[in-house]
Amino acid sequence: MKACGLVVEYNPFHNGHVLHARKSREKTGADIVVAVMSGPFLQRGEPALVSKWTRAAMALQGGIDLVIELPYAFATQKAEIFATGSISLLEYLGCDSFCFGSEDGRIEPFITAHTVISDQSASFDAAVKLAMDAGNSYPASAAQAYQTIIKNDGALDLTKPNNILGKEYVSAALTNGFSIRPYTIQRVAAGYHDTNLSDDSIASATGIRKAIQEQGVSLDSVSSYVPKPTSSGLEKYLFNFRSLHDWEMYWPLLKYRILSSSLSELTAIYEIEEGIEHRIKQMAKATATFSQFMTALKTKRYTWTRLQRMCIHILTHTSKEQMTNTNLPTYIRLLGMNGRGREYLHTVKKDLPLPLISKLSSYQKQDIEMDIRAAQVYALGLSEPYQASLMKREYAAPIIIK
Repeated sequence: MKACGLVVEYNPFHNGHVLHARKSREKTGADIVVAVMSGPFLQRGEPALVSKWTRAAMALQGGIDLVIELPYAFATQKAEIFATGSISLLEYLGCDSFCFGSEDGRIEPFITAHTVISDQSASFDAAVKLAMDAGNSYPASAAQAYQTIIKNDGALDLTKPNNILGKEYVSAALTNGFSIRPYTIQRVAAGYHDTNLSDDSIASATGIRKAIQEQGVSLDSVSSYVPKPTSSGLEKYLFNFRSLHDWEMYWPLLKYRILSSSLSELTAIYEIEEGIEHRIKQMAKATATFSQFMTALKTKRYTWTRLQRMCIHILTHTSKEQMTNTNLPTYIRLLGMNGRGREYLHTVKKDLPLPLISKLSSYQKQDIEMDIRAAQVYALGLSEPYQASLMKREYAAPIIIK
């Protein structure tokens, strides 16, 4: 059975994701589509709208055959580490290929970008440093540096979010000598960061979340942009837990963590560096909401995404030492599967190089501690008894089978 892997967050699962899964299956000739999905906290430094269990169920009803969790140590990281963790897990699961959406839509420019940057790493690093010294963020500096060394008008545009991630996916596979083959399909309709809902049936997850959260729009208003299982999944989550997750519900917890920590304690948190802990303390005292805090905290040097990731690590009390000791995934955590996924897993299970976790209580090793803590903190955003219910789900309930 041929398997194609997708790197996803499904926040929430929408019509564009259905298209991605279908086209990936077609392009790679895969029998099975495997999704490696972020857990409670995401690469852009945000809490997921609904739990990983609900998102996994949505995916299994929308064309995905097998869903595994991307551990916290990779899910809440910059693109390079996020990609390394994701592609490693797909390789370990025996996937023949992976397929990602991109603004470019051709795989050759991604392979070229990896080759050029690898072959001219000294020049690339020097150009990045020069741009960062001018006050630019790392992503902007990397895009400028690549244009400097390749000098090609048709080169991959590394200012585009999906192109950035795609380049890192390809680099992860090639650098590690993996056998998994890269493919890409062109992203259609809404862009990654588009916040408006158009007349088309495909909108970005960002736009869908904004319609639900920021504009106070009912779930009915986004129903044409998501499959029916997503609409019903969101409605069921609201009924069961009385709330969808966003940063504001964690602001009192984050503010407490910031103000009750000393500067040295904040400095020990992963990604806190260059004295920004002083600014974080100052702005936490002066602001009343997470949105106000982020607006006050933002500088040209630090992207909004990186600052949010800092906040996630403060919230979960994740230290530099914990993250530095993580290189590659050490386990595969299964979230859900359908009949085809179960059949595939049965064929590869005996050859898996890592332990397969289908129930958390059966795996007690320290390397999963960050995932457990992240799940518990995520549940703290809810009121009781829903908080306890979501915490219990992490340990007691079986994987999702469709």
